[in-house]
Amino acid sequence: MSGVVVQNMSFKVGQTLMATGVPNAESTNFSINIGHSPEEIALHFNPRFDAHGDHRTIVCNSYLNGNWCEENRSGSFPFNLNEQFQIKITFTNEEFHVILSDGSEIHFPNRPGAEKYKYMHFDGDVRIHGIEIK
Repeated sequence: MSGVVVQNMSFKVGQTLMATGVPNAESTNFSINIGHSPEEIALHFNPRFDAHGDHRTIVCNSYLNGNWCEENRSGSFPFNLNEQFQIKITFTNEEFHVILSDGSEIHFPNRPGAEKYKYMHFDGDVRIHGIEIK
């Protein structure tokens, strides 16, 4: 597994995860995964510059019980190669609320409905500069 993995943390309902980073010049996509483990991901947040048949699209999904669930796609894409971004993710029992650098928002269901997640994985062609939970 490549990228940055954070385990045994405590990201609870009502808290906000703030992540800053810069997509590499040759980036095709990157992802932020939040869940209990690599086998149970509640939120797979995947900005795609040009990957998997998508161009400048954000795909969100969950990986549960060994299967990917139904994908959600966002119309906003405030990411640019070699430019810093900030993402804020807050969650409730019902949903993840993602606020992007341009102020646009994504609402994605908290499919497992957990009140706490302990696993994060930042992967792909991106340099993560900061991770903070408040």
